[in-house]
Amino acid sequence: MTTNLEATTRDEFIDELIHDTSAPNHVELIESVISTLEQDNSAMVSQTDGVYLWKFKYGSVEVFIRLTGLSDEDTITVWSSVLKLPAKDETTLMRYLLELNCTSTFEARFGIIDNQVVVISTRTVAELSPGEISRIITVVATIADDNDEALISEFGAA
Repeated sequence: MTTNLEATTRDEFIDELIHDTSAPNHVELIESVISTLEQDNSAMVSQTDGVYLWKFKYGSVEVFIRLTGLSDEDTITVWSSVLKLPAKDETTLMRYLLELNCTSTFEARFGIIDNQVVVISTRTVAELSPGEISRIITVVATIADDNDEALISEFGAA
């Protein structure tokens, strides 16, 4: 016969096992997606204080992925620079980027970070599925690669 303490411990153990096996390993999933997209063995990763940062080459762009941790409140951010600022005719450029944001960036968007136009997407890790990880990385990489050369050609260095 089991005591109530043993039953509680066993139930907690089972709950912990279920939680451990059902929680996706975001680090492994990200690295798996990168391995399908990267070119020339260009992928690099660093980890500092539980924050992971990856970089890889996709077409003519470098793609960065930052995972702030593994809890539900942590975030995954994927970005790629497509144009350095200042640029020629920035008013026309900004209007064009806003139009693209409405019509063709899916979950990503164009933005400005450190005087660079980037394609970026970010979300919390809560309920993040393997398919969503793959999609967010692929969308940013593809949109950046599809637009960087045209943007540089039309709006490059002022």
